[in-house]
Amino acid sequence: MTQALPQSVLFCCDHNAIRSPMAEGIMKQFYGTECYVQSAGLKNDLEIDGFAISVCHELGVELSRHQSRSFEEMEQLGDQLSSFDMIVALSPASYARAQELTKVFHLDVHFWDTFDPTARGETRDAKLDAYRRTRDQIVDQISKRWGPARR
Repeated sequence: MTQALPQSVLFCCDHNAIRSPMAEGIMKQFYGTECYVQSAGLKNDLEIDGFAISVCHELGVELSRHQSRSFEEMEQLGDQLSSFDMIVALSPASYARAQELTKVFHLDVHFWDTFDPTARGETRDAKLDAYRRTRDQIVDQISKRWGPARR
């Protein structure tokens, strides 16, 4: 059974370069402006991953303009954690950090154990398959929680 779409969601992972930008882009593609969606990472030390861009493009999701950012940079830019209805962590480390940062807020923090496609596969096709696995896992989680795409 699907749940009502929250007003705002923050997706997070380790570097804000693969999983959380995928989730942000897919969520925006599925529900448009019905929900405010952002993403962040523990660190901002990597650019958006080219394989993530490619596999999301297959669904019509544009990630090439994504700017990676950390939790701290996100707050410096005006997106306070307390302003989100829900945080969805896609890695164990980001889940732990999100819980730590929000322990004084009344905020739902969820963990979706999401496959890390980095360092998987020897060939380009094998790497793309690993990234598709991650993308499809995110699509499934979003669809199960909030229903099919509305756009």
